[in-house]
Amino acid sequence: MPLLTRARDRVPCTVEVSHRFESLHAHVRFDDGSVVHPGDEVEVLGPEIMAPFGEVVREERVAVITRASRLERWWTRMTGDAEFMELCEFSFSGDALGEAAR
Repeated sequence: MPLLTRARDRVPCTVEVSHRFESLHAHVRFDDGSVVHPGDEVEVLGPEIMAPFGEVVREERVAVITRASRLERWWTRMTGDAEFMELCEFSFSGDALGEAAR
């Protein structure tokens, strides 16, 4: 893998969009077993997928994976832990809201 250049892979994928009361999500599965690594970017080609309320929609698409260079991958690994810790500083529990109102 080159130090500064990025590679692009076109891979088949399945997109699942759920718009149900129990689950609101969008997932992409690479049908050829491709793996995304730190720093990689994924773009799913095609029009936006809209699932009506109460339904799950699955479509076969093509995704473009832009692979991070060795330098970008190293930088993502070195800085990723710090960015994750910023997320951990916040609490979304109901107890914190109740204490703030007192």
